Amino acid sequence: MVIIDRPIEFQWDKGNKGKNLVKHKVADQECEEVFFDQKKKIFKDALHSDNEERLVLLGQTKNGRVLFIVFTVRSGRIRVISARDLNRKERHLYE
Repeated sequence: MVIIDRPIEFQWDKGNKGKNLVKHKVADQECEEVFFDQKKKIFKDALHSDNEERLVLLGQTKNGRVLFIVFTVRSGRIRVISARDLNRKERHLYE
């Protein structure tokens, strides 16, 4: 498991801003909330880390929505690549 031990800053630009809202109905603010979930789980995504290290975060929003987020860290900032609801098979990983 990976631990983030420094203050969090997010990178939202034309390449990723609002993208998950369109594809998966997950707002950018919801993505950010999950990083502050005390029970969140972060794993390395070895299958998709060829060009840069990618990580998977499983966590809950303030409203109780549990999300699967793929992200990377660029220049010390978190860049969300994809965000969606957990499926049934993934739910046990969070719980």
